[in-house]
Amino acid sequence: MDALLAVIAGVLGFTVGSFLNVCIDRLPRHESIVTGRSHCDSCGRQLAVQDLVPVLSYAVLGGRCRACGASIPRRIVAVESATGLTFAGLSLWYGATLTFALLAVYAAVLIVVFVIDLEHGLILNAVVVPALVFALVVAATVAPAWLGDLFPHRVLSAAAGAATGFALLFLVALLARGGMGWGDVKFAAFMGAATGFPLVFVALFCGIIIGGAAGVVLLATRKKERKQAMPFGPFLTLGTMATLLWGPQMLAWYVGLM
Repeated sequence: MDALLAVIAGVLGFTVGSFLNVCIDRLPRHESIVTGRSHCDSCGRQLAVQDLVPVLSYAVLGGRCRACGASIPRRIVAVESATGLTFAGLSLWYGATLTFALLAVYAAVLIVVFVIDLEHGLILNAVVVPALVFALVVAATVAPAWLGDLFPHRVLSAAAGAATGFALLFLVALLARGGMGWGDVKFAAFMGAATGFPLVFVALFCGIIIGGAAGVVLLATRKKERKQAMPFGPFLTLGTMATLLWGPQMLAWYVGLM
């Protein structure tokens, strides 16, 4: 039964991943993600149904447009695969529960932020603002367990987390004088709303550690110069997802060390 659920969740994830690619392609260009048929960016040909099957179409077409032969970005299949595998993994861990559904939505948001910031160096209000509102509504209505019992109502944990995340990165952005984008600051508010207080500190710390480690590797391999800008959003998304999955355990481990 668990395997069947994972397969169903994986198929759902591949399908959602296809839609996430639409968001990733269109939102930076301020295009509608609801209207307009998918098309090849090189020749403009509208894609047929058989060209839109997640992962499978890419494999059958050999990664090239059926009409003009232009290369299809590998990111397309990477996003579809990552979303499908993430949904399948979450279903194996949490089953067909509300927690699975919430984490799947958060994972989808984080994938969109990760890829857009990696490709364009942007964290868009069109993604962050709805995600922030969603996280606060979830806290007020569903009150996920990971928001903790520090506050009498878990929505207060989400609000405190959002305010803390925003304030901390706002201060960093001011001190960095251009070294951090304001999109990161607004995204930190979503991070705090999703993870709550005090787990927002865990999410930010994880993002900083992952980003620092990646920076060292990139500098050591000479893929980045010391003064070359590097998007911080992808690392914040990884820190957020890690905290949503294991935040209470990581916090308990750290407190135990103290």
